Amino acid sequence: MLIRGGVGVGVVLFGVWVYCLLDVIMADEYRIRNLSKATWIMIVLFTFEVGAVAWLVAGRPQGPARSLPYKGNTGRPVPTYPEYDRPDRFAATNPDDDEAFLRQVRERAEAQRRAAKEQREARERAADEQEARRPDAGPADEDGRERT
Repeated sequence: MLIRGGVGVGVVLFGVWVYCLLDVIMADEYRIRNLSKATWIMIVLFTFEVGAVAWLVAGRPQGPARSLPYKGNTGRPVPTYPEYDRPDRFAATNPDDDEAFLRQVRERAEAQRRAAKEQREARERAADEQEARRPDAGPADEDGRERT
């Protein structure tokens, strides 16, 4: 009878140890208390039941992972800028429906193209002027290389 009780306690303690080891491995790093995740894994792995009890008492995250802040939240990760997830915030659903936005995007793209073209032409003019000022400049091929 004593042997069966010892085996039963051993099986229960082994189960608790396996549960705690898996719990440490699957816990989110930022929610673990007191020590780092790697340290808790080593403690539970090498000190067996004592480490498992220590994890349950001092390391295991407390409470639910995160409560849903408002009705309608789908449980997505918390964004860096929570003001974008406010329930009453207007967000366009289809950019094709917003003609003013599309017009503004087109105008900005065209202005950038014009500015790039002007810069390219200015560089070409400066290069041509510099080439014309060189006294040893000889006749060039159509690809811009000097003839020898």
